[in-house]
Amino acid sequence: MARSKLLELLRSAPAFQASQTGYVDHGVADVEPFPFPAIVGQYEMKLALTLAVINPAVGGVLLLGPRGTAKTTAVRSLTDLLPVARRSLCENGCSEDLLESGGISAICDTCAQKVGYGEPLTSFERVHIVNLPLNARLEDVVGGIDERLALEQHRLRLERGILSQADGHILYIDEVNMLDNVIANAILDAASQGFYSVRRGPQKLSYRSNFLLLGSMNPEEGTLRPQLFDRFGLRAVVRGLQNAEQRYLAYEQAMWYRRDPEGMAAAFAEQTMALADEIDAARTLLERVSIGASAKQEGLRLISEMGIESSRAEITLFEAARAFAAGNEQDAVTVDDIFSVAALALRFRHSATIEDFLEQQEVDDARLNALLAEKSSAP
Repeated sequence: MARSKLLELLRSAPAFQASQTGYVDHGVADVEPFPFPAIVGQYEMKLALTLAVINPAVGGVLLLGPRGTAKTTAVRSLTDLLPVARRSLCENGCSEDLLESGGISAICDTCAQKVGYGEPLTSFERVHIVNLPLNARLEDVVGGIDERLALEQHRLRLERGILSQADGHILYIDEVNMLDNVIANAILDAASQGFYSVRRGPQKLSYRSNFLLLGSMNPEEGTLRPQLFDRFGLRAVVRGLQNAEQRYLAYEQAMWYRRDPEGMAAAFAEQTMALADEIDAARTLLERVSIGASAKQEGLRLISEMGIESSRAEITLFEAARAFAAGNEQDAVTVDDIFSVAALALRFRHSATIEDFLEQQEVDDARLNALLAEKSSAP
């Protein structure tokens, strides 16, 4: 069976073309993202992000590492690799599929009128990255009153927040461990339910908010709340490059991008498009990928021996393995696929605190059961 180029594209070092490409000042703003294939090394980080794009069911990605290791650059460079998806044009989520399955009563009145006029209910839109600034207010995140309309026209209307804007897209939080607890709680609520509600005075609206969560953090700046940590499926540890030649190559790539971002993007366009095509092919194949019996047994063994209590471990491990297999053009997950994603899916999931708690619970239960046995056997 032919092997996919996806993993080879992720593993290969970027071709150094700066010496062959003259610097041309185009006089434009640096709007081009850094090319994903131009990121030197960092296979684990690139693999985690790619698996999440192929299969959002992995539950998002958390990048952990020191400053200056290309974490934010890697997330932003996903822009040219993201798929195109059909999106509802209605805040209620009405679509042609909903109309076909449930009839005219399954869609809202406004969309029913659109159908009567032959207007579309959905359109194709490329998935994009929505950034959550650290200085965002709660009103910015969940939505609030349209202040301009309230001041100028004395009317009360709610505006969509960042979480609603991220529906169907990617929500990226840099320095996620520095996030305010109130905002973190709002994100947890939206991520767990796929929607959230906002009440301001007499108005109450519910917004769809089903997104892929990406985060990055520097562990030396503080820890991440366990509740939020648990929401990230894959955990990639990002270290500084250990090879001297790779470090120098990373320096050259950074300077090239600083001088001529559009020229660099053009130079890597063929590699970027090839990787995007591989990801699209993997996404198409994904629904047909099953989990082999040996892979299932080995995955469950790893989780058991790691002493992991959360069932999210199975979801992340097996969904990441399915994405890995799809990237390799396989229709079944093998044991090797499980091993290839195990570190990303299972690290930092064992809790010593929970282990101590459960051990104490077993001791208490044993004492209680012994007392109950004595009572029941007494004459």
